[in-house]
Amino acid sequence: MAIITLTSDWGTSDYYLAAVKGTILAQLPNVTIVDISHHIAAFDVESAAFTIQQCFRNFPQGTVHLIGLNSEESKETPHTIVKAQGQYFIGADTGIFSMILEGEEAEAIFEIDIPLDSDFYTFSTRDRFVKAAVQLIKGTPLHELGFQRFELNKRLPFQPATNADSIKGMVIHVDAYENLITNISAKTFKSIRQNRPFEIYCSGYRIRKISEGYQDVEVADLVALFGSHGLLEIAINQGKASSLLGIKRNTSVFISFSDQ
Repeated sequence: MAIITLTSDWGTSDYYLAAVKGTILAQLPNVTIVDISHHIAAFDVESAAFTIQQCFRNFPQGTVHLIGLNSEESKETPHTIVKAQGQYFIGADTGIFSMILEGEEAEAIFEIDIPLDSDFYTFSTRDRFVKAAVQLIKGTPLHELGFQRFELNKRLPFQPATNADSIKGMVIHVDAYENLITNISAKTFKSIRQNRPFEIYCSGYRIRKISEGYQDVEVADLVALFGSHGLLEIAINQGKASSLLGIKRNTSVFISFSDQ
């Protein structure tokens, strides 16, 4: 079963999404198209990378992921096909591929060298990325679609700063429930904590406990937990933490550990 996923900042009020899906289906009537998200903030590479990173491993090998975000081609950001973990990613190499893979090596990298299906150059996802995806699904070898490259543009996400008694991280994503997802992993937290008491500080709010689920606290209470992504999450049980607390992406999160 052939699968193509779509991630973009197009939204759903314009024709862009329908045009891309129609172009795919005209050439591959039996393909399965999966919408990952079309509500990425405009040009927000970090958010798109995080969103794809959290779900691409759930797809079977051979899946083709189209990234319709910052898709204009330039010498610095060539249109690229990346093969990793048996799946394919197609987009402009703005650094988004390195963020999705988060340090993992790509199996293959090819700069796309196939003509646009248009005399205009502003809709690369429809006019070039779809063409490359269709060829991949039909079995065309990567080397027939472009030129091999050996490195991706690096754009690594901000990593938390640590010392023996503290971790300083930040909110990197606000989900649809307005939960605040940080860049502090469970692994980092446990390695620094060493079973010591701790306090989590964020915009004047303090939490001294890691819960296992949202329902571990009363409705409307603040909760900290490690989500399925393995990252520290700050939320309000049945509430919208971001708007209620006034905390947005890139807000600092500080954890201090004590021996008392």
